[in-house]
Amino acid sequence: MSKIILASSSPRRLELLAQIGIIPDGVMAADIDETPHKGEKPRELVRRLAISKAQHISNQYQGKTTPLILAADTIVAVGTRILGKPQNAREAAAFMTLLSGRRHRVISGICVIHADGRQSVRIVETIVKVKRLTPSEIESYIASNEWEGKAGAYGIQGPFAMYVKEILGSYTNIVGLCLYNVRQMLGTAL
Repeated sequence: MSKIILASSSPRRLELLAQIGIIPDGVMAADIDETPHKGEKPRELVRRLAISKAQHISNQYQGKTTPLILAADTIVAVGTRILGKPQNAREAAAFMTLLSGRRHRVISGICVIHADGRQSVRIVETIVKVKRLTPSEIESYIASNEWEGKAGAYGIQGPFAMYVKEILGSYTNIVGLCLYNVRQMLGTAL
């Protein structure tokens, strides 16, 4: 079994991996600029960021035994508009208003760099439909502070779940890491 390093500081990704019996040998956050490039589409962004995170951590092992590196990036997109982590309650409320009564996409890029240097990348997309939110529901949700530090201002595994009418695709992708794809990408390395 290969040594695995998770290139993420997300506690949710660690919890997800534990669900399928994968306990990384190390966790290292990749300190990279995650600002979208001008004109960069959502799928292009998550692909670039997942690869950049994995390569950033992999580069720290030059000249040493290289472990398997697992990196991911997840965003929320409405059309081509990318909803990052809101900076304040006002922006979070604007995100909730935008998501209200419509479908959006949760898109993740996953990159695995194997010990032999091979790199595999997958893009996973899940469609989420949110009920039409009332002003009081938005106000109550914002007051809960559940939006803090979350792309699109929500976590599906929290109170926001009561507003989700429909999911098409991977639930674990919405949480932060599509376990099906991760397991397929790691293959015999486990």
